[in-house]
Amino acid sequence: MKLSDLFINLADGARNLEERVKKWQEDLEARNADMMESARRWQADAAARQEELQKKIQGYLDDASDNVRAQWNGMQKSWDEQVAQTRAKAEEMRSKAETMTAEEKADWHEAYAATMVNFAQKMQDEASTAVAAAAEARAKAEAAKKG
Repeated sequence: MKLSDLFINLADGARNLEERVKKWQEDLEARNADMMESARRWQADAAARQEELQKKIQGYLDDASDNVRAQWNGMQKSWDEQVAQTRAKAEEMRSKAETMTAEEKADWHEAYAATMVNFAQKMQDEASTAVAAAAEARAKAEAAKKG
């Protein structure tokens, strides 16, 4: 093989690599935009679900006794404080993550998202238990009225 052929092959290889890298970058940017849009849709859906839930809770409270309302308001205040503390801690951690490399920052955000999803699943399990307890209590109350 001549030296000129070797240089031609190297140049072709470099050109092919540049084209591949460019395509990979375009694909990553497209997927990143898709992921961001998906996250925005999820946030909008979550806000809508939260608003619907708040309306349902208000409906339940409107029909509840003063004792139930007082207990609920105390629990709600405590939960709201805990959520505010969690958000503040998350913001503090996010600001510390700003000093990380891009890859470390991406890893941190993925780990944080996974942790929050895990937490949300635990809360969903708790809500399922509460729904079952409510149904059981409602059935007992109805049976007591009939009995």
